[in-house]
Amino acid sequence: MGSQSVIDMIEASSGVHFSGFHLDGIESRKAVIEQPTTSTTESVYNQPFVIGVAGGAASGKTTVCDMIIQQLHDQRVVVVNQDSFYHNLTEEELSRVHECNFDHPDAFDTEELLHTMDKLRCGKAVDIPNYDFKSYKNNVFPARRVNPSDVIILEGILVFHDPRVRGLMNMKIFVDTDADVRLARRIRRDTAEKSRDIAMVLDQYSKFVKPAFDDFILPTKKYADIIIPRGGDNHVAVDLIVQHIRTKLGQHDLCKIYPNLYVIQTTFQIRGMHTLIRDAQTTKHDFVFYADRLIRLVVEHGLGHLPFTEKQVITPTGSVYTGVDFCKRLCGVSIIRSGESMENALRACCKGIKIGKILIHREGDNGQQLIYEKLPQDIADRHVLLLDPILGTGNSAVQAISLLIKKGVPEGNIIFLNLISAPQGVHMVCKSFPRIKIVTSEIETGLNKDFRVIPGMGEFGDRYFGTDDE
Repeated sequence: MGSQSVIDMIEASSGVHFSGFHLDGIESRKAVIEQPTTSTTESVYNQPFVIGVAGGAASGKTTVCDMIIQQLHDQRVVVVNQDSFYHNLTEEELSRVHECNFDHPDAFDTEELLHTMDKLRCGKAVDIPNYDFKSYKNNVFPARRVNPSDVIILEGILVFHDPRVRGLMNMKIFVDTDADVRLARRIRRDTAEKSRDIAMVLDQYSKFVKPAFDDFILPTKKYADIIIPRGGDNHVAVDLIVQHIRTKLGQHDLCKIYPNLYVIQTTFQIRGMHTLIRDAQTTKHDFVFYADRLIRLVVEHGLGHLPFTEKQVITPTGSVYTGVDFCKRLCGVSIIRSGESMENALRACCKGIKIGKILIHREGDNGQQLIYEKLPQDIADRHVLLLDPILGTGNSAVQAISLLIKKGVPEGNIIFLNLISAPQGVHMVCKSFPRIKIVTSEIETGLNKDFRVIPGMGEFGDRYFGTDDE
């Protein structure tokens, strides 16, 4: 199998993981790749935050979009409507327009939608058609000029139907409204805005709208990250969504500045685990359980940034499978003592891995003092996973990284893994060591006057190991 065919195969399978390693391209056969390999979501951190809003016709999608825009008033937000990408009807189709199904996936020019979204995500302005529902053409009115923005809301009944369109989204919202409510709204809208009589609206609903909803729209509900019952009437859900978007936008800002900073893709499952370990009332048992789950995710993600070599194996069916081989020269180093909480997850992912220790005495924000270090003798020849769940001021991390570099570890061979990072610590580490990689699960608001991470999760080591007096 030629090198080029391998490249084509891996590029075509973007988004697939092999044993914790993420493949985004191979330059040559059996060549070790030193550049970070990132997921599709990570590679768009220099691009806008894309929100998909789907649901049945008249479910309240537009209202939800308007509420999000209103609350994100300090961000640049644009809306791209799937309705703008209806195909123009031919003369033959116009003669029997009442037989056309406008709720079918084939009614939309998905290729043009993808082209438009790609240009927006690349920072280019686009002209979006204004579809005329009376003439059934998109060239009656002047096109709408849309400039690049921090947030793009892609709204439409079938925006979750095509996997290529779904793949553009950082967040997917399904607006779920009772069918009777949707029908009542549709009757009011079509009779008032489109000059249709009730009989025509009901006939179209029974012939096309309801079957299309059951066949094409409702099945895409499973792809949603969050489902909003009652649409725009659900203010609590919209408030939570906006809060989540603000968190992610804050992370985007730092990731735009530092290409070596990687924040794992957030889901509401991950957000829920963060909620539990941040709750001061969470028991030690639950804190350890959910912290371990998050740590495992961070470790797995960190392993995806290690170099790999291409490898072919023979499967039990006698076929040739082209995959990758694990990085053999690897070790972990934990910053005592909170970093020791991450060792079990690393051992579970990398059987028999060597783990070194570094103890740094901290006095407030400065006065860092190296107390103890025990590292593998051949650490200079290894890739190092540095473990510490909290990146606060960054002073301890800088001290630990400086020690590793003094021991001969190339800066680019260090991956710093933590659960939460304060912006101050990210600035400190990334400016001091621009070639190391930081992998974290959330970016925090900042530090308080006592240099504690906020909102944070308290003294992680005390909570994890049960030495908190309270």
